[in-house]
This record gives sequence, structure tokens and C-alpha cells, in this order.
Amino acid sequence: MELRDLTVDDLDAVVDNTTRAFGPMSDADQEAWLKLVTPMLAEGRYLGAFDGARLVATSRINDFTQWWHGRQISMGGVASVTVAPEDRGRGVGRRIMLETLDRCARLGHPVSALYPATTRIYRSLGWEHAGAMHRAVLPAEALRTIRQSEPVEVRRMGPGDAHEVVSVLRKVHFATRACGPVCWDVATWESRLAARDDFLYLAEDGFVVYRWRGRDIEVSNLVAGSEATARALWSLVGTSASIAKSVHAVVAPDDPVFWLIGDRSSDEVGQTRWMFRVVDLASAISLRGFPGSVALEAVVQVDDPQRPANSGPWHLSVFGGSATAQPAGALPTAMPAFTVGGFSALFAGVPTATLRRTGALTGPADGDDALDAAFHARPHMLDYF
Repeated sequence: MELRDLTVDDLDAVVDNTTRAFGPMSDADQEAWLKLVTPMLAEGRYLGAFDGARLVATSRINDFTQWWHGRQISMGGVASVTVAPEDRGRGVGRRIMLETLDRCARLGHPVSALYPATTRIYRSLGWEHAGAMHRAVLPAEALRTIRQSEPVEVRRMGPGDAHEVVSVLRKVHFATRACGPVCWDVATWESRLAARDDFLYLAEDGFVVYRWRGRDIEVSNLVAGSEATARALWSLVGTSASIAKSVHAVVAPDDPVFWLIGDRSSDEVGQTRWMFRVVDLASAISLRGFPGSVALEAVVQVDDPQRPANSGPWHLSVFGGSATAQPAGALPTAMPAFTVGGFSALFAGVPTATLRRTGALTGPADGDDALDAAFHARPHMLDYF
């Protein structure tokens, strides 16, 4: 079995493997997919496993920015993990994912995330369930009746606004201390903003991307940095209420829309779960944001069989919204001990009480409250990959 970077000459085989794994792609979807992945080939972001000349398995690493408590971290978004049906059960998936993890590190991603088709293989390699992409079903009429608090200038946008979209995301996710959302690079946003079936509108501190879904509306992105812009963009979507009865929208767990609509006796919200992994522990901690009012001094043990540099005792220090992780010197007689999946889940805000009841955290519990306060988060994503 040979593992190597994929090239343009391999793309027909990749399409074949992808359709066998996930189902057929339309011509339009295949065209969009080719635009997305072709630039990644030269960057070493698309890996293949070969049995002779036959492509057996693939994985792709998207170059993302991810926000953690409002601060940006370079994140390797793993996608397009496929194994040919006739080769499943041979350990090929594990082998290509080990190489994918190493490649994330070489590409400079301190953290990684993925949407799993199955949990077991990814959990065995250190990824752990951390957050979700939330999809709400909202009454279109309830959006139409959202009142404007003040005039907001909203205009149509297109590929030329990609830089502005990235700028808006940075400002909003920083100001709201967001945990989990990702941002594509400018070139990818240019491609996304060229989609023929999407309706795209931009305000000074927000934007919306939506499309028709049969007789309903689907909102794939709506980001707003102020009350006025949130009201303007959601009510704009609601102007289709004469035709659409429901709006299917990707939202944050505590999205303002739930407080802007009128009657709200129950919420219809589905979740698509994603998994997260710390790749470079010290770097990830130093780049993550933390609550400014929390101070923490703790020594914890981490066990990471796949990334030995992450293993061992670490002194965590949190103060003034920032943190450091350094190899510990003088050690306590006992300390909290995390699996790498457990520490990755803690990083993403999963409570220590949950981790203890799954076996991902053992040892003394007297410092659990302080760890929970420092790493508190409600992680979510607004994009699927």
C-alpha cells in the first residue's frame, strides 16, 4: 500500500471513490467540487492510498480559520475520507487517517475537526465529539414580522465581496467570543459567492446566503454583528413568506433569531455532530481565547499515543483571556489525567463531569470547577465540509 499526494491525473479515480462512498454527484456539484479541490492538490492537502495503480482510499484537509472564544486558530478540516467498498475492513482507513493527522501537523494546524460518518475510527485516533451544526426550522411568517429597530443598508453581493465577507466574520466572531465557527479562505469564498442558485446580501456588519428548497427557503449562512442587522437580514428572508411556509436555517445554539421572532413555544432544531482534536497542544492552548475574568493554575496529564509530543504532564496557566501550556517541572503526587480525546473535548468546552463519566478523565477532581470555568464554551459550526 502506497500513501502519496493526489494529482490532477488522479481526479477521475477520486470522483469514482467519492460516488461509491457518498452517492452520485450532479454535474453542477462535480464542477463546484473540482473548483474547490484542485488548488489543494499542489498544497499537499489531498491524500490517497494506492494498491498498485488502484486508488483505495482518500482524505482531504481544508485550510480553515476556526474561532475559539473569539480568537483565531489555524484548523485542518478533514473531509472526503473514503475507502473503496471492496477494501473496507483491511485497516486502510486507519492508515490514511494516521497520515492525515501527521499532515495536519506539518501543514501548521494546531487543531483539527471533522464531520464523522462513523465515530469509532476517529475516536481511536484522538478526535472526540465536541459540537454540532444546528439546523432550525422557522416559520417564514414569523421572520417577516420581525420589526426593524433602525434603517440598515443591505445590498446584493457577489464574488467581488469575498474579502468583505471574511472581514465581517472576523469582526463578528471576535466580538461575540464565538467558539467553533470556521472561515474558508478568500478564494473559496469567491467561488461560493458565485453559486447560481443562491441569493446573497451584505450589510456593514453582516451577510446572508439563502436559496429556495422546493417551496421553502434554506439559509446556509446568516451572520450579524448588531441587533439592527440581525433584524434586517432575518426579516429580508421573511419577505418570501407569501410563498415559503418554512425557513430551514443554520443557526448558533443561542442565535438571536430565537429572541427576535414572536411566539416561541417550542424549537425544531436538528444537529449534525462534529469531532475535534488537538494536534499541537502547546500551540493550541496559546492561541485559544479564554474568559478574561478566569485565572487558572493547574497541572494535568495527557496521553496521546499518536502525537507523543502532546503526552506527559502539562502546567496550564490562564490569566487575562490568554493561556500557556508548558511541560510541568515539579509534579503533584496525583493529577487529573486525560486521554487526548478527553483533553480535546475539554478544550472545546465539554464539562469535566461528562468526561469523568466516560473514562476520558481520571484522577483527583478538586480542580474540575476551575477547568470548567476556563474552558467553558458552546461550540458550534455554521458550515458543513
